[in-house]
Amino acid sequence: MAAASSATAVPSLDKADFLKLQNGSDIRGVAVAGVEGEPVSLTEPVTEAIAAAFAAWLLDKKKVDASRRLKVSIGYDSRISAQMLQDAVSRGIAGAGLDVVQYGLASTPAMFNSTLTEYKAILCPVDGAIMITASHLPYNRNGFKFFTNAGGLGKADIKDILERAADIYSNFLTEGYSGKKASASVQKVDYMAVYTSDLVKAVRKAAGNIEKPLEGFHIIVDAGNGAGGFFAAKVLEPLGAITSGSQFLEPDGMFPNHIPNPEDKVAMKAITQAVLDNKADLGIIFDTDVDRSAAVDSTGREFNRNRLIALVSAIVLEEHPGTTIVTDSVTSDGLTSFIEKKLGGKHHRFKRGYKNVIDEAMRLNSVGEESYLAIETSGHGALKENHWLDDGAYLMVKLLNKLASARASGRDDGSKVLTDLVEGLEEPAIAVELRLKINNSHPDLKGGSFRDYGEAVLKHLEDSIASDPKLQKAPVNYEGVRVSGLGGWFLLRLSLHDPVLPLNIEAPSREDAVKLGLEVAAAVKKFPALDTSALDKFVQPQ
Repeated sequence: MAAASSATAVPSLDKADFLKLQNGSDIRGVAVAGVEGEPVSLTEPVTEAIAAAFAAWLLDKKKVDASRRLKVSIGYDSRISAQMLQDAVSRGIAGAGLDVVQYGLASTPAMFNSTLTEYKAILCPVDGAIMITASHLPYNRNGFKFFTNAGGLGKADIKDILERAADIYSNFLTEGYSGKKASASVQKVDYMAVYTSDLVKAVRKAAGNIEKPLEGFHIIVDAGNGAGGFFAAKVLEPLGAITSGSQFLEPDGMFPNHIPNPEDKVAMKAITQAVLDNKADLGIIFDTDVDRSAAVDSTGREFNRNRLIALVSAIVLEEHPGTTIVTDSVTSDGLTSFIEKKLGGKHHRFKRGYKNVIDEAMRLNSVGEESYLAIETSGHGALKENHWLDDGAYLMVKLLNKLASARASGRDDGSKVLTDLVEGLEEPAIAVELRLKINNSHPDLKGGSFRDYGEAVLKHLEDSIASDPKLQKAPVNYEGVRVSGLGGWFLLRLSLHDPVLPLNIEAPSREDAVKLGLEVAAAVKKFPALDTSALDKFVQPQ
């Protein structure tokens, strides 16, 4: 960019600074000042450089001839920094010679969908899509997810884009940064209207083309002031559902009511209470950008984590008997026996990370093992029929289809059809996750990385378990050390991004959970750089 008279000085940043923004297959950073100890890292020039880098990456990937301009769609969730970042992203994309299509408030799954939709009037399909979101993180954070019609970008792509962005940013340092407005190549489109009408059509079709298959059902939505408020008026109401009592539908990036996160206890309590207070048939809750969801039945029973996986597995296995269900590593032993013994499917327990789970399901299909569902305990669920897109709204549509078809076949007991599907799922009395932190600056690391230290902890635990007849190591395991015994199980693994070893324990009683905890405590006590205070507290006599 040529130096302009209005050029502003930009702080010096190197490649390492840019690479710090990588969070697996996303980019995440601080976009709003005001939280002590958290300086802004997603500035306008940094954002513009990242967008220009994505444009360059896309041009390399698509290899189109010069006569066709590539199009990139941009959407955002309800965060307070959204508008500022959208403007900077638009400048980066337009400055690289690509066309920009702004969608405004949107969901992450809709952004991926925009690369697939064939609809010229709304400039679809686009060649690439950018969602501005940081999922359920605090208000001062934001970030980016990137898509092409092949799906979400992977870790290697994100690293490539950040390295390119560092080079582009260094040009701002030498040539000046103007931050001038994006050119006329920016257009605005209401893509969410198309996306929501597709969801409505899917439910109507599943119910045998009835116009209002949810007539009379009372369904409450809790959007947690994220981007999911559309689901009540744009999906449920056209299908005939009553949505009174729905809450926190208004976008508000300060998240004044609760964190929009289906794994959060406060959030789940809020939707459960709303269902009970309104005597509703079903409650639905989304995370900020609607790629995760959970539900609550009319009695206030939560369908999240293992229970949501069991429910969606039951629905998918009715449609595809014997198929493989891919999950992350922290799912329970009870879920395995439910999928395999009750439902007749196969449970393939893989690693943490929604992208890992989805990629593994795609890999299994490519080598001839049929898989129709990839789902994480966090509420990320992707179906083969929906292009392996982890779409919280589509996952809930699968539940609505079940309600609608049960009604059409004469059942009149509301959400009980869903509750009945998870009957027989064994659930632990005790389930905890304890985080054992590795002190990066402890001399016991001997200058090595936290990853090497964590691997050494896991190896030692594995060796010490081998000699204990009460404990059985999981025969197939892709992450950490997973062990069953004493009626329960534990998994100690290394976090994907942080110097932390999360320990999950599930057991039929607190006493058994403590016994499992003591086994781990005994094995890891010889690692002084490991902070075991959370585990020590858990195993203390009550």
